[in-house]
Amino acid sequence: MEAGDDRNIFLSTLPATSRDRKIALGVIAASAIFFAAALPFSRVQLPPIPAFVAGYQSALAINDLITTILLLSQFSLLRSRALLLLASGYLFTAVAAVAHGLTFPNLFAANGLLDAGPQTTAWLYMVWHGGFPFFVLGYTLLKDEDGGNKIRGSVGASIFWAVIAVFAAMAVVIFVVTEEHYILPTLITDQGYTPTLLRTSLMVCCFNLAALLVLWARRPHSVLDVWLMVVLCAWLFDVASSALLNANRYDLGFYVGRLYGLGAACFVLGVLLLQNINLQARLSRLLLALRRENASEQRRHSERERLFSAVVESSNDAILAEKLDGTITAWNPAAEQLFGYTATEAIGRHVDLIVPPERLDELNDILTRVAQGETVAHHETLRVTKDGRLLTVSLSVSPLRSISGEIIGASKIAHDITESKRTQAALNQEIEERRRIFETSQDLILVTDTKGTFVQVSPSSMTILGIRPEEMIGHSATEFIHRDDLESTRQEMRSARRGRQMRNFETRYVHKNGHAVNLSWMGTWSEPVRRHFFVGRDLTEKQAAEAQIRQAQKMDAVGQLTGGVAHDFNNILTVITGTISILEDALAHDPQLSAIAKMIDDAAERGASLTKHLLAFARRQPLQPREIDVNTLIFETIKLLRPTLGEQIQINPLLAENASPALVDPNQLTTAILNLSLNARDAMPSGGKLVIETGNVYLDDDYAAMNRDVTIGHYVMIAVSDTGTGIPAANLERVFDPFFTTKEVGKGTGLGLSMVFGFVKQSNGHIKIYSEEGHGTTVKIYLPRAAGLSDTPLESLASTRIAVGNETILVVEDDALVRRYVITQIESLGYKTLEASKASEALDIIDRPNHIDLLFTDVIMPGPMNGRQLVDVALVRRPGLKTLFTSGYTENAIVHHGRLDTGVLLLAKPYRKSDLARMIRQAIES
Repeated sequence: MEAGDDRNIFLSTLPATSRDRKIALGVIAASAIFFAAALPFSRVQLPPIPAFVAGYQSALAINDLITTILLLSQFSLLRSRALLLLASGYLFTAVAAVAHGLTFPNLFAANGLLDAGPQTTAWLYMVWHGGFPFFVLGYTLLKDEDGGNKIRGSVGASIFWAVIAVFAAMAVVIFVVTEEHYILPTLITDQGYTPTLLRTSLMVCCFNLAALLVLWARRPHSVLDVWLMVVLCAWLFDVASSALLNANRYDLGFYVGRLYGLGAACFVLGVLLLQNINLQARLSRLLLALRRENASEQRRHSERERLFSAVVESSNDAILAEKLDGTITAWNPAAEQLFGYTATEAIGRHVDLIVPPERLDELNDILTRVAQGETVAHHETLRVTKDGRLLTVSLSVSPLRSISGEIIGASKIAHDITESKRTQAALNQEIEERRRIFETSQDLILVTDTKGTFVQVSPSSMTILGIRPEEMIGHSATEFIHRDDLESTRQEMRSARRGRQMRNFETRYVHKNGHAVNLSWMGTWSEPVRRHFFVGRDLTEKQAAEAQIRQAQKMDAVGQLTGGVAHDFNNILTVITGTISILEDALAHDPQLSAIAKMIDDAAERGASLTKHLLAFARRQPLQPREIDVNTLIFETIKLLRPTLGEQIQINPLLAENASPALVDPNQLTTAILNLSLNARDAMPSGGKLVIETGNVYLDDDYAAMNRDVTIGHYVMIAVSDTGTGIPAANLERVFDPFFTTKEVGKGTGLGLSMVFGFVKQSNGHIKIYSEEGHGTTVKIYLPRAAGLSDTPLESLASTRIAVGNETILVVEDDALVRRYVITQIESLGYKTLEASKASEALDIIDRPNHIDLLFTDVIMPGPMNGRQLVDVALVRRPGLKTLFTSGYTENAIVHHGRLDTGVLLLAKPYRKSDLARMIRQAIES
């Protein structure tokens, strides 16, 4: 018997083999041969032997009852409706055989028992042999490979009601054929069988043949199916011999038919008995095998227990067992070493011996969960040793079960992780510190593999190169390095792999907007991880600062040279102008020579004016600073400008009512404003507008960091703006150089702006120029306040109201230094920033699914699209986007130029942090 295959146990489910079919066919063939041999003699009359009938009926009933019991025993296990129906069929034949024997004439009485009539026995025979095929037919239709449809109720109840149904049916049949026999057609008379009997017998044969054919067609066949076919064949031979082909009772056919009926009863019974014997043998062999396996399993179990005990005893982890109430029942040597208690001291005591008081609720929770069958794995907690030390342990707790499967306790494994937790915490701190350094570093940190592919890139790449880290990771460094520096960079990487660990070099990377960024690198190679590590410092600010220093040194050197020349030239002019008057008096009688002397005097005056300008640039002119009202001075100066500039120039004064008094030489300030106005006139040959503005400003430390010659403090601003041709970017750094001019020869000395520059610097002030070709120029002069450095009440109130926020702002600024300054200021106010250096980059960002609350853009930018046009396009792509403009021009000058619509918000440069915060909130909330 194969384990796990229940179909091998029962005849109703065991598939029939070819051997089974051959045996069954042999039995049928032998029966057929015997039937054929007896057929010619079937009508030969033999002596009546009633005892044969009694013995036949008794044997038949006993066989069918035993078969019924065996089939019902299989049904009780398989619960198959088909088996129940077949067992009922055999019970039906057993009851019918008993009834047939009791009513048979001359057996127990002359006319039989049970008030039998002359036709009772014949009709019982027909019902008996015609009913059984219907039971077989029902069995055939209900069966399948697994025994057929299963009952869901009680097996005993099903058997009980099946038996009741069979006996009830037979009781009805017996009543009809005995008490009501006179209503039945005559089947047999003293002369022999009637035609009715022949027709009835033929119908019974048809029933048997139909059941046989359906059973044969219903595949696959089980062993029981094969022998049921043998039974149906014997049943056919029985009916044909004893009721169809013979002539009367007690002839040869009568006796042969009864033998076939008895054989039919024995076939299935014999197979079932053989099956039970075979099953008993199999069970005996299986029991023996199980005993051997059990003995082997016990030996393995004992060996495993011995090994487990050795493992527990030698384990480095503390292993203990406890009851569900917390009483310790096992304690290995590692537990002794970890907690300090010996096994004798610990076993029998409650586990709270090693549990801190604040962890008792946790202990009870774990025991409750284990009692419910749950396993707790890698639970970190605290335990206390015998000497009071606290340990961090990792607990794994499993239920302990008895042989019956009942949970009787808990098994715990405690692993000391105190040191590893301390080490992990230190490692996590170090990793976090390095990550913070990596994320917040203003330097560019790069990690590449041996092929130069970026593995890690610090977030500062966005600030320095305008490229997000994810856009660089996975790409080769050669895609970003300036092509002229590729070979030198490769050489540095080769040197590192040859053992030169630390090295410093400069390499240019290409910014996203296309310009080169010069970076000073410190690099190292790590052989264990096969990685290059680089830290690059942006030299842009350093180079800009160095350029400012060089410019200041140059201007200072030029100023010293110019001042010295002007001083010596003034000495010469003093002699000339002092003697020319004597010469004019001596030549008064000669008009021609007197005119020549006059020309010399005029040239000397022009020379004196020139030296005056030179001394102003050199900051060596004598100044007489005093407290003045700049608004009044400008108002008076404009009166002089109107006839000088002409009617084609419209002068628009925008003077702040709260402008503070300035400490300055009024005459030199007037001259400076005149010079700036004349330069503006020359830049507007076809006419235009001149705007002169005043106001109070504060130049803070951030602005001073970008302009190293500026002293932090409060200033009075005077701005002169024009709508002229503007100054090319290449000339902006040279406009204050003496004798530099873009005017035609004879139309300017190149000293006007240099004189203004020198005067402002000598007055401890600051000057800034903003200009774009085709957009005009603004020159801002910042003069120290006469009232000191304290804020006015209105300014103090404004500076204390610094609004903050958390919105996202897109900053668009073409100047890298200014952009970085603006982003730093905005982020310090709590805002998130995105940045772009030109309009096309800004539109790329706007097209992405980024959330943007405010577009903060410079008005004048290089390229085909300025700030105004950028905003127009941005509002088409993102309707409702809030905008704020900034510019070096003043707001009035910008609006005056027509570049911004009235009401559009503009923050003029320079501005203090409070002004920036205020304008951002105003723009977002507008």
